[in-house]
Amino acid sequence: MGRVKYSSNWTALCALALVACCSAGLTSLGVRDDLHFSIEARGTNLDGSLPIYKDATADIEDRINDLLPRMTVQEKVAQLIQGDIDGWMNMTNPLDNTLTYNETGLVEMMEYKSGAIWAGYLAPWDKIVYAITVGQQYLMENTTLGIPAIIQSEGLHGFTDNGTTWPSPIGLAASFNAPLLAEAASTIATEAEGLGYSQLFAPVLDLSRELRWGRVEENYGEDPFLTSQMGHAYVTGLQTGRRRNVSDTAIARMAATCKHFAAYGSPQGGLNIAPVAGGQRDLHTYYLKPFNYACVDALSIMTAYASYDGIPNVANTHLLTDILRGEWGYQYFVTSDAGSVDLLITLHQICATRECAAKIALEHGLSGEMGGGTYTYLTLPGQIANGTVDISYVDETVKTVLRTKFALGLFENPYPYPDYAETMRTQATRDLLHQMEREAIILLENNNNILPLSTDIGSIALIGPQTDRVTFGDYVFFNASNNGISPLDGFTEFLANTSVKINFAEGCKLWSNDESEFPAAIAAAKESDVAIVMVGTWSLDQTLLWTPGTNATTGEHVDLSDISLVGAQYPLVQAIQATGVPTIVVFVSGKPVTNPWIQENVDAVVQQFYPGELGGLAIAEIIFGAENPSGRLPVSFPRSVATTPVFYNYLKGARPIDPGYITPNGTMVFGHQYVLDTPVPTWSFGRGLSYTTFNYTDLQLSSPTISTTEDFNVTVTVHNTGARDGKEVVQVYMTDIVSSVVTPNMELIGFTKVDIPAGTSQTVTIPVLSSQLAVWTMSGKWVVEPGQFAINVGTSEETYLNTTLTVV
Repeated sequence: MGRVKYSSNWTALCALALVACCSAGLTSLGVRDDLHFSIEARGTNLDGSLPIYKDATADIEDRINDLLPRMTVQEKVAQLIQGDIDGWMNMTNPLDNTLTYNETGLVEMMEYKSGAIWAGYLAPWDKIVYAITVGQQYLMENTTLGIPAIIQSEGLHGFTDNGTTWPSPIGLAASFNAPLLAEAASTIATEAEGLGYSQLFAPVLDLSRELRWGRVEENYGEDPFLTSQMGHAYVTGLQTGRRRNVSDTAIARMAATCKHFAAYGSPQGGLNIAPVAGGQRDLHTYYLKPFNYACVDALSIMTAYASYDGIPNVANTHLLTDILRGEWGYQYFVTSDAGSVDLLITLHQICATRECAAKIALEHGLSGEMGGGTYTYLTLPGQIANGTVDISYVDETVKTVLRTKFALGLFENPYPYPDYAETMRTQATRDLLHQMEREAIILLENNNNILPLSTDIGSIALIGPQTDRVTFGDYVFFNASNNGISPLDGFTEFLANTSVKINFAEGCKLWSNDESEFPAAIAAAKESDVAIVMVGTWSLDQTLLWTPGTNATTGEHVDLSDISLVGAQYPLVQAIQATGVPTIVVFVSGKPVTNPWIQENVDAVVQQFYPGELGGLAIAEIIFGAENPSGRLPVSFPRSVATTPVFYNYLKGARPIDPGYITPNGTMVFGHQYVLDTPVPTWSFGRGLSYTTFNYTDLQLSSPTISTTEDFNVTVTVHNTGARDGKEVVQVYMTDIVSSVVTPNMELIGFTKVDIPAGTSQTVTIPVLSSQLAVWTMSGKWVVEPGQFAINVGTSEETYLNTTLTVV
């Protein structure tokens, strides 16, 4: 499903490679003996000509095939193992700027672990540049073959080494603006590229039927189509372009790493290493479809810790070879996650030795090994020598690493740029970030149009533990919050030239049940015309998150059994509402919050998924109407964890509704699903209000009847019938009315964000591929079945217009 680029048969490739190796004259080191003068001169040709692999204009496949036979077994294996700049640099102090290196450590690191080098540390930029330059110069100038390394870091929502911090992925998804996300990703790549990085672990596609409540911040939400579009935008933005001074054969400037492949989503386990159960239809329909669209062009993919249907994903032949390599034709670098090969021994327990783990991961996944474990791949040279591991598997995997390096142009220019400082944290990037911050904020409730507030108002109370705090998502490094603007500072800045008085009271801590600060918060509310209560969840930077004794409610290795507000936050909201002062609640969180009383009782609710550096200013601009909110929910809000899952695209028949409830006076009205509650979410996927109103007319299909291979367009006219300019997210949903297998109640198949001035209209056309109508049939293949499809325009909880498409 999606955009398959190649039709190569991976098994056949492995067989051909084995025949080629066996037929060539090999030395005891596994090197062809007819290409060069001696083992020390493998970077030259016998006839004096330039080796093909050094020819920047040569075809990449020719360069790979020329270089591979020149490599020793040890050099090949080193290409499959991740090294670390801490092998030659002291990276323990993020503020230290000592520009010296350990030569012994450098030589040893590059001999055994030089395929990719982890450089994801917070350090002064010139120290990072120095470290990368030293490493690449050694590889290029002091090794026989001169094979550069891929330099890696994190880029989940911004380049982590003091680059610009963007909203977390779920916040980026809330913008429903894929072109804007692609621009954002481009700036992230630019900041990393200048310092010498060439691979970012960035686009996260950890899609799950039951979202892991601790780490919802790290994905694009509950919808496969939204995930595919936003993931593809991120990959495209990161990779588009070329590094400086490289040839036209280079196709990207950064290797975007899609993770985690695939079906990486269980509500159990802090690192999400718990087994995931499911069949082939669930695998293809829900997990693989967005991965294919978003990641088939990515230059790297990371495997998942978990197992699927009893097979560890790091050694899953069906996933990594049959599907990824064979069906999709994926030819680039696949890496394990940190320490995951060792989990074949310690967690999955399908191996007893490091040798077994290395063999199984290599032969069943054709992937490299990241650090964080015992480096099981160091056993491969010995296993090859004794015949336990066939060299053909190593060769085919090394080819994927070399292919990625050639595609990045690293053999021509692997170095940092002299003017790197000019590309870091620029004003243009900040302006783009500002736009994203505004577009990611979601207005969920606005009773009696209390919002936007007027700057003529006398005073506001800013209350809550998220008010005077910069809260970023997971995967930010030490001191990153110093670059951010807190909401308190943002409101202060925005209101600086007005007479509006700010009455601030924290009210409570995020992590405490202590209500002793309530009186001050109540007093602040009573002294004000309106109260803004900012509550939610929190994460920590990557140092504190793993430090014993610290706390967080979202982030890696942080899971929850309850997603209600923690500690005294919920009672604080109730106490402020009880004052009678108009109350606006702002959730600053990395996941949904389950306190339906808030939706039912306060005057307005605003959702700000973990923002970036300008989030504190953006929320003030939204509250006071300097910007019209246009964000939409990328995930539904359950009423409680007991009523999960609540994803909108549930399978037909999976959510009968006969709810019960408790009235405000305590009367119990009993139902069945559930006895005193409902499976219907508090707010559903796609919801988001505006300060203006929109009306939809003239829904048309490019053709009401199409063939099974025919694409079509959905066209609708959107009218801004209010008094304010505004952005509307046009959403198109589909229901397969009768199908051979059970299909979702409805599915998002298209969306776009349009800017419509007040009193005007815009005709919007959204293309839909025929393949989006396909189902994974009982015969195990994608089929577009003839029949009728309901086409709806609206949100998942409300239909504005609908029509019917017939497929013949």
